[in-house]
Amino acid sequence: MRVVIAEDQAMVRGALAALLELEGDIEVVAQAADGDEALALVKEHRPDVLVTDIEMPGSTGLELAAEVAELRHKGELATKVVILTTFARAGYLRRALDAGATGYLLKDAPASQLADALRRVHAGGRAVDPELAVEAWGEEDPLTDRERRVLRMAAEGQTTAAIATALGLSEGTVRNYLSEAIGKLGASNRVEAARIARDKGWL
Repeated sequence: MRVVIAEDQAMVRGALAALLELEGDIEVVAQAADGDEALALVKEHRPDVLVTDIEMPGSTGLELAAEVAELRHKGELATKVVILTTFARAGYLRRALDAGATGYLLKDAPASQLADALRRVHAGGRAVDPELAVEAWGEEDPLTDRERRVLRMAAEGQTTAAIATALGLSEGTVRNYLSEAIGKLGASNRVEAARIARDKGWL
């Protein structure tokens, strides 16, 4: 299995490559310090798997995953993407999977777990940190369909009056729905409520 690593911290990148090289069936063919370099190396080496961090200079790991997924859909690459990060956030996991990544692991995972995850992804499976998966899908969406729709329209910049007209409601009812959504999400206003809901994958 041929692997490209994208990680902006040189020490982490080197250690990761060294650990993976200890596995008899994994060859690290290239290493990149940022997302843009990683995309160029993926196009050049056409690896089986790209292992990438999220926060990097240039393109982020999520943007990189989306670009690689697009090339995969076009039939130009067969490279799968595994996100390896310190960010144990359910919102990031959802966004990574939406961007086409098939693996999402935390950097404090044992090396053997990473190697197994790469093999699973290479074989066409998925590898997601189990605790994070529970958090991402186990946290219940508190919004009703109507609250979600009103909040989404508000986030798009529509006024209370416009939302009321579009949904056949009174402005007071729209304000009540927004107030309920803001309260449930622990936000201070509709913009923050929409951001929280979007991060959680609820909007």
